[in-house]
Amino acid sequence: MSNTGESGSDAGGDDTGRGRSGPSAPGSVLAQPVPSGPRLPQPFTHIDTWVFDLDNTLYPSECNLFAQVDVRMGEFIAGYLGVPYDYARHLQKSYYRQFGTTLNGLMKVHGISPGSFLDYVHDIDISVVQEAPGLRSAIERLPGRKLIFTNGTIAHAERVAAKIGVLDLMDGISDIVATGYRPKPGADAFDAFIDTHSVEPASAAMFEDMPHNLEVPHALGMTTVLIQSTFIDHPAQAAARKWQSPPDHIHHMTPCLERFLTELVSGGPEQITDREPQSA
Repeated sequence: MSNTGESGSDAGGDDTGRGRSGPSAPGSVLAQPVPSGPRLPQPFTHIDTWVFDLDNTLYPSECNLFAQVDVRMGEFIAGYLGVPYDYARHLQKSYYRQFGTTLNGLMKVHGISPGSFLDYVHDIDISVVQEAPGLRSAIERLPGRKLIFTNGTIAHAERVAAKIGVLDLMDGISDIVATGYRPKPGADAFDAFIDTHSVEPASAAMFEDMPHNLEVPHALGMTTVLIQSTFIDHPAQAAARKWQSPPDHIHHMTPCLERFLTELVSGGPEQITDREPQSA
């Protein structure tokens, strides 16, 4: 596995997109034959690169692992700035909304050294994360490369992915360091990721729990899959709860990555998706 860099939605952003044209995949999502490997529904037959966010995506949000990171961010800010914890939490969330990630805000406003922050917030108990043999089996059967793209660190991603049981299946990890501390959802973070791993967006699928983190991938031409998280940490997640139908930049939605991928590699039924991909 290459040693390049993600973590949670908040640990490590701007909301710009750009416009390579997206893949057009009209027609049924029923299984279609593939020359080699598993049978995939039609919207995924062109995919040869599978890109996974880490926190609340590769593991279910119900285990509340990222809640530990969230608390430790508040603790770090309180200690670093010498302010009460409640005020530190206010700053944490304000920076998150304004700058895309808490770390990005701390770097821009306070000139913080990112290393000490990232080391502290990822020093957590991962025993709540369960091994996922079903997820491993599904990912192993996906044709092509598998990559992790996180706003956290390689060390955190490796530790968690190993606990899940999928680390050895990954062909690379892109973290916040590898993107020059430019986090998702910023277009420059995706540019760095694409350049580092030679990703062709039109043949890549992105799995992510933060709806706004899929806007740029969609604009670039990736197939996008939203993992519906029960951990609400951003206004975009709260807004998604009220959707009558997903916005254009969300091609597919699922509450369970393992089930979605298992259906996918088994030539899954129509209900694996809420909407067929559209042209960008």
